[in-house]
Amino acid sequence: MLTLPHDTETLIRLIQQRLFLRSPGKFRFETRGDLREISAVLFLLGTDQRTGEPCLILNKRSRHVRQPGDLCCPGGGVAPIIDFGLTQVLQLPFTPLTRWPHTRWWRRYRLADFSKLSLLLATGLREGFEEMRLNPLGVRFLGPMPAQQLVMFRRAIYPMVAWVNHQQHFTPNWEVESIVRIPLHAFFDATHYARYRISFSKRIPGTGHLPDREMPCFVYHPDGPQELLWGATYRITEHFLKIVFDYTPPPMERLRVIKRRLGETYMQGSTLT
Repeated sequence: MLTLPHDTETLIRLIQQRLFLRSPGKFRFETRGDLREISAVLFLLGTDQRTGEPCLILNKRSRHVRQPGDLCCPGGGVAPIIDFGLTQVLQLPFTPLTRWPHTRWWRRYRLADFSKLSLLLATGLREGFEEMRLNPLGVRFLGPMPAQQLVMFRRAIYPMVAWVNHQQHFTPNWEVESIVRIPLHAFFDATHYARYRISFSKRIPGTGHLPDREMPCFVYHPDGPQELLWGATYRITEHFLKIVFDYTPPPMERLRVIKRRLGETYMQGSTLT
């Protein structure tokens, strides 16, 4: 099993450097164009206070939103009026963007993309504050990753990797059921991976009839109930493991099968009362 650096600062610098060397290509959207199909998420890392181990910090979606019970990165769609204003704030000293060691290089060699990067980071930080009261000034920006295209929607997700410096307690809003921490070392254990076999109801509103599908997933058993990571968040995690640690999960055909049927309410959530 792969061994992580024991020193937190060494791990952070490793992640920053690997992400920089594998920086994504040109961002395929225009800041003056239609941003309704663009989302930004924080791939949020930190240290678990109880164990001292580095971990991935995720939100578990509440029953009031689409895809309830799924694990996801904090984030969401761009709010142009607010987020363009926040990009100006991010240019000030001591923000996560100006403290990023590669800011000067991006400004010099990828200036057009740097403005888009600023917007995406602003969106992710705002959403992190709204969803879980993440302190935006208490994180270190580590770098961007390639965009992921949602399968069932016309939407591109841009992951921004960040490290939580000291904050341990978060306050979820109505969109989030709970905060889930998964130790990074667990992702290098092949026994945590499975084949997720999904069947859909005859009709899911907004998508029509969808055929059965199979995809890889990650299964984690914390002290409480089993948590399952799949879909776009799984793919983002998979890319992170490959870029930073050159780790590839086991082939899907070798994995045990987990079955689930998605009902008509999966894409809707319940109504807040």
